[in-house]
Amino acid sequence: MRAEEFRQHFPGLVDTVHLASCSQGALSDRVREAMDQFMESWQQEVAPWDQWMLMVDEARRQFARLIHANDSDVAVVSCASEAAFQVAWGQTYSDARDTIVTNDLEFPSIAHVWLAAQQRGAEVRFVQDVAGDLTVEAYQNAIDERTTLVSVPLVSYANGMRPQVRAIADYAHRYGARVVVDAYQGAGVVPSNVDDLGCDYLFAGSLKYLLGTPGMAFLWTNPRIDHPIDPVLTGWFARTAPFAFTPRVLDYAAGARRFQTGTPAIPAAYAAAAGIRLINETDRQVVFTHVASLADQLQRGAEEAGYALYSPTDPDKRGPQVAVLTPDSEGLGEFS
Repeated sequence: MRAEEFRQHFPGLVDTVHLASCSQGALSDRVREAMDQFMESWQQEVAPWDQWMLMVDEARRQFARLIHANDSDVAVVSCASEAAFQVAWGQTYSDARDTIVTNDLEFPSIAHVWLAAQQRGAEVRFVQDVAGDLTVEAYQNAIDERTTLVSVPLVSYANGMRPQVRAIADYAHRYGARVVVDAYQGAGVVPSNVDDLGCDYLFAGSLKYLLGTPGMAFLWTNPRIDHPIDPVLTGWFARTAPFAFTPRVLDYAAGARRFQTGTPAIPAAYAAAAGIRLINETDRQVVFTHVASLADQLQRGAEEAGYALYSPTDPDKRGPQVAVLTPDSEGLGEFS
């Protein structure tokens, strides 16, 4: 699908320049139709749970396809914070290995989960950015034999920089640490093959560049790793047979579904399935190259207008978004 054809799926772009995909993607006709289908099913069939759960599984399949994974390795959760919690609480923290390595450009909600893991005995170590860059060397200086988990963003929310995830992951694995990737700010634009990234966990929500709504996220877990600790945050959709309704039995589904909890947000599932399916009809490398060229134009224009850039100027180090420095970020946030 070429850019012109893809753009036709967004009627609102006829008279609007949408620069907020890092927060909420533009509404496509596919997602609008999917939401209408959900409302119609509710109106006509009242509670078609079989049909609704099929849509949850369709959203899971589309996300798995996006990251080149098997859908059995993807859990459907409510948000990225929940995904991070399941990862953090799934680790063992001992006197010999207790450190979570994160970074100063981590999205606060995720960093807060790592900090909360201190209640479990974790020590949290922050990698400091170097002029807005999270370098491999900085991560190497923070990772040692005590490291149990290393958190790396696919793209930083703060300035759009892209760390060298694979190099960091390879180094972390030399010390026996696991690697978790927050792909929220890049999935849908930045090609994201979990095998190429070399990570153990990856999560992202269904809005932003995945074109869906708030209310749904996905957690991929590497099928080659074990899970020595059963999730403490759980619910009936983490059971081997959710609809058996057996309150006295606490078992856990095989694969990533063990990390699921309660009833998923059905409207968000309809939106996620439609949005990610539309993305999966494109060539992600072509999309990334196209978006990078647009970001180059925007950065040149911003510099010519006198703005100082915070995002990298090198496309190989930048995700979809462009960031500028301002002395009044709150005032700029109120601009519309």
